[in-house]
Amino acid sequence: MKTFILFLFAATCSLSTKAQTFTIKSADLGGQFTNEFTSNTFGCNGANKSPALEWQNAPEGTQSFAVTMYDPQAPTGSGWWHWVIFDIPANIHQLKQGAGSTSTGIAPAGSIQNNTDFGVAGYGGPCPPENDAAHGYIITVYALKVAKLGLDGKNSAALTGFMLNHNVIAKASLMVYAKR
Repeated sequence: MKTFILFLFAATCSLSTKAQTFTIKSADLGGQFTNEFTSNTFGCNGANKSPALEWQNAPEGTQSFAVTMYDPQAPTGSGWWHWVIFDIPANIHQLKQGAGSTSTGIAPAGSIQNNTDFGVAGYGGPCPPENDAAHGYIITVYALKVAKLGLDGKNSAALTGFMLNHNVIAKASLMVYAKR
């Protein structure tokens, strides 16, 4: 009987200490982008504000984070990078609403906003072509094994993506849609 109770106790403890999953969420976003977060270019008239994001349960060994927003359905042949921010310190677990603006200073100290496919650094909201099917925008947070990627942010988003995938420990994504 003692052996059975000890086994039951050990099994219960191992279930309760199971590692949590690395996740990302946003209080600003539902299934669809609102005008507050859409672009103000290419015929769209949104506020172009980056959404608040937060993540939890980063894996052990995480030394920094990066966040990207990418539209694989953009009619370019290679998708469209809307936001790339990296070198986010490991003690930061959120980006405040508007952190994608390079002029406000809201982004975490030490982080770098990379050039996007808009040709500038910072957040560029969704603006899919008129009458296209809804585009799914993938927002991903990367837990990285390095504190710094060693890039200056003036490089292509594709090169930064390569460096992120080369140094990733774990990543978590959410998808939000836009149509016009």
